[in-house]
Amino acid sequence: MTALQEGRLPNRPATAGRRFFGGSAPAAPEGTIEIDAGCGKVERSERFFLGVVRATFALAVGFAAGATASAQPGPRGPGASAPVRWGNESDSGPSYVRTEGSGVIDENAVRTAREIDSHSTGTPEWTNPKGFEKDVFTFARAVFKAGPTTANSPWMHRGRSIGWWVDFPDADLNLSYRLQQITSIRADPDGRVMRLNESDLNHYPFLFMSHPGYMQLREAEIANLRKYLLAGGTLVIIDFWNSVEWAGFEAQMKKVLPERSWTNLEMDHPLFHCVYDLKGPMQSLQVPTMQFWNRARNPNDPTAPLQIDRGPDSEKMTVRALHDDRGHIMVIAFHNSDISDGWEREAEHADYFATFSEKISYPLGVNLIFYLMSH
Repeated sequence: MTALQEGRLPNRPATAGRRFFGGSAPAAPEGTIEIDAGCGKVERSERFFLGVVRATFALAVGFAAGATASAQPGPRGPGASAPVRWGNESDSGPSYVRTEGSGVIDENAVRTAREIDSHSTGTPEWTNPKGFEKDVFTFARAVFKAGPTTANSPWMHRGRSIGWWVDFPDADLNLSYRLQQITSIRADPDGRVMRLNESDLNHYPFLFMSHPGYMQLREAEIANLRKYLLAGGTLVIIDFWNSVEWAGFEAQMKKVLPERSWTNLEMDHPLFHCVYDLKGPMQSLQVPTMQFWNRARNPNDPTAPLQIDRGPDSEKMTVRALHDDRGHIMVIAFHNSDISDGWEREAEHADYFATFSEKISYPLGVNLIFYLMSH
């Protein structure tokens, strides 16, 4: 049994200038979770196309940046410049975007999360055994263009183009580190950044997006994403809010898979129980964005808001999926929950870490990876 199964994440070595929360947890997990724990035997051959051994989790993130951002050291990587507060995507140039705290980067040139400095409190570093660098789980993030926000709430986002870069690179590297720390899976220490029209997208069978409510897919991206999903790839979406963003995302996915319809997943789905037994109800898995979190909320009062208003119909968390003809999940969308913020901001606030990172974000992230890899 791991420390996380006992309700605590193990500590991890701190890099310079970084805090890590873990309370009285042991310095290392007591054991590792094997890949078949609670999920049955792994059925890799039909889901891992083109003989790919490494499992890659691709994160296309486009979450609304908050009003606060910690001052960070200057970013590194292609096209990077000094970090700024109130990051906002800019399409004034051909491919340059301003991130929520890591400066301006060239989205056509950046290849890994490791190239970009943390905009939170730092990211862990680790290596894998020589000769086994490819036999790892790689957290990859997809790039997409986003149009301006039209929802009235939160007011500070209206008119801004919130793009793929939100939570980047911290969510990518923190989840990867925790995955290899508390399970038997090895994780790529650098991560990957993918363009949706890249020919080698099918090397990474798990593609993750966040906040795609204003995503604008181009024809080449639509065709390549459809090919990817029909070949066995899986698209995972986290952290987008309200009915306006759902309608925008749904319209884009209709261009990719016009013949498929959404199915609601409930708490009896094995995804929620395959490694960590998440009891539910579904609403208990809602994670607020840390900057918008209502820290004075009484957890015993079900009417108390978890965070500030995120727009129309943003109160209730839902999980929906598109399935292929055999019932495999092609696309899964976690709507009205910022699960990836629990990875990104795990070291910024002890109560947030204990309430959301430990109890929801990491257990659900591990379950998600294991389930999709084995089904």
